[in-house]
Amino acid sequence: MGVMTLPGNPGITLKLRKNPRARRMTLRISRVDGAVTLTVPRGVSDREALAFAAEKQDWVLGHLSKQEAQALVAPGQTLSVAGSDFHLQMGDGKRLRVIGNVIELPQPIETGRRHLLAWLKEQARAELTRASDHYAAKLGRGYSRLTLRDTRSRWGSCSSAGALMYSWRLILAPRAVLSYVAAHEVAHLQEMNHSAEFWRVVDALYGPHKEARAWLRHEGPKLHRFRFDA
Repeated sequence: MGVMTLPGNPGITLKLRKNPRARRMTLRISRVDGAVTLTVPRGVSDREALAFAAEKQDWVLGHLSKQEAQALVAPGQTLSVAGSDFHLQMGDGKRLRVIGNVIELPQPIETGRRHLLAWLKEQARAELTRASDHYAAKLGRGYSRLTLRDTRSRWGSCSSAGALMYSWRLILAPRAVLSYVAAHEVAHLQEMNHSAEFWRVVDALYGPHKEARAWLRHEGPKLHRFRFDA
């Protein structure tokens, strides 16, 4: 995959993807990080591709302007953790401390961010393990292991061997949304598909889930805006 820049004010960086199976040129903007990918069929020159992108420049800029800016976490910000708001501030100790709804970060700020990320992952593992255990017991099936990742394309998965994987960023979502994702993946322990029977299992485990699914679709991409390194 190559990279090219569409001139302008501001300029736009394009990821150029040449796909011999593509029938036409297409532009896609990632809802996660705002990356702009230009896919072109075989035989299309870079000049033709750039000209196509130039015709769509206003459309691209319009969509990019609506996207959430990346936010490097810092004192003074507020983070929602499992549905509760926590205010970030610098502390004077060597470890992260949680006092009520205040999270004190150790100095320097780079260390504070690393400690905060580790703490968030701990909270995510605890919450997702609790939810997964609850729904697995309700289903009458066990899972083999639970892992956390910083996935971009999915919030969770369940392997044929019964291994559950979740995005740790679910801890930044409302608790009901985290619980829905856990119920969804646990349901795959019985139905490794998205058939009508699978959704009946989800309903039996979690209950009505349209609101949680809609939240993930509309608000979920915003969880990826938080950064923990410079």
